[in-house]
Amino acid sequence: MEKMSRRKFLKLGTLCAAGVSAAAIGASSVASAATTATTGTYQKNVKRLKGTAMGMVIDMREIDSEKIAELQKVCHAFHNVPNVPNEKDEVKWIWAEKYVNLFAGETTERLAEKFADKDFVALCNHCESPVCVRVCPTKATFTNDQGIVLMDMHRCIGCRNCMAACPYGARSFNFVNPRDYLDEVNYAYPTRMKGVVEKCNFCAERVAVGQLPLCVEAAGGAISFGDLNDPESKVSKLIAENFTLQRKINLGTKPKVYYII
Repeated sequence: MEKMSRRKFLKLGTLCAAGVSAAAIGASSVASAATTATTGTYQKNVKRLKGTAMGMVIDMREIDSEKIAELQKVCHAFHNVPNVPNEKDEVKWIWAEKYVNLFAGETTERLAEKFADKDFVALCNHCESPVCVRVCPTKATFTNDQGIVLMDMHRCIGCRNCMAACPYGARSFNFVNPRDYLDEVNYAYPTRMKGVVEKCNFCAERVAVGQLPLCVEAAGGAISFGDLNDPESKVSKLIAENFTLQRKINLGTKPKVYYII
């Protein structure tokens, strides 16, 4: 076999190193975005989805119980949400809820009867005026410049003020060590520890790199995401063209999740 010259050897080594570096950068981009999504220390990213009031429109005409279970599976797997079998200690970011529970006291008798047996998608409403943020003593929960309500689990002291204040039941507390209840760990997103609160974050780590929330992609067009302040955005047009409901709007929290029923 012909001996490789020193110049060829060095050139090959450089190419290999460049390939490894590129792969490492690609694998770490989502992980880096996930870290900033839990701390709020966002860096400017040209691919970042634009918007100052990111919201969601859920078309319940196209979503059934089976689809909700699929959405939860995708969301929970990526975000390392523990599967705690004890209902009292369960942690959830997205889940199925009956219509009458979701819109208790805010619906008509006929609508309640029509949707009595139908499961609806429930998640954090990322309110424009979030009471959870106001009551947090350590600023562990905060709103970023896109209107997404986030959690910095490192700052959370487990007082659960935010849970008591949230009118939507969107927050969960880790009563047990969540890492003991993970079938698989997704190293692209941080795991948590016992004694902290967590919730849906509108996939802020994906939004930061120009990707849609996982539930939006998995819903096959039944869920839309975008800037509610942009009249030309898909979510704004859907709200303008359809009858929609929001949860507990009488409380003044201004929830940014809309339901087409």
